Amino acid sequence: MASETRGTGLFFGMVAVIGAIIGLWAFTTLITGLSSVDWQVSQMLRRFLVATGNIHEYETLVDYYTHIKGIEYLVAVIFFVAFPIYYKSLKPKEPTASDA
Repeated sequence: MASETRGTGLFFGMVAVIGAIIGLWAFTTLITGLSSVDWQVSQMLRRFLVATGNIHEYETLVDYYTHIKGIEYLVAVIFFVAFPIYYKSLKPKEPTASDA
């Protein structure tokens, strides 16, 4: 029993250290990004959206419509996957013979 407690504590300690390292990296990246745009959060978000391809300048209305339609299809697929899972979580569980 004591070795299980020690092993659990060691595991959570390792997870905490890894989480702290990732958190420190994320904080450092955020501060570095903000300092490169003169501490303007909106400018940093704009640069992020441009770098990830979320902001485009479209040549024609058809290009823009095609982009929006693609996003619409992705939202529909996500809904068709998420809704049955959500519905199943709302449905009450059937009583079994051992519950009686």
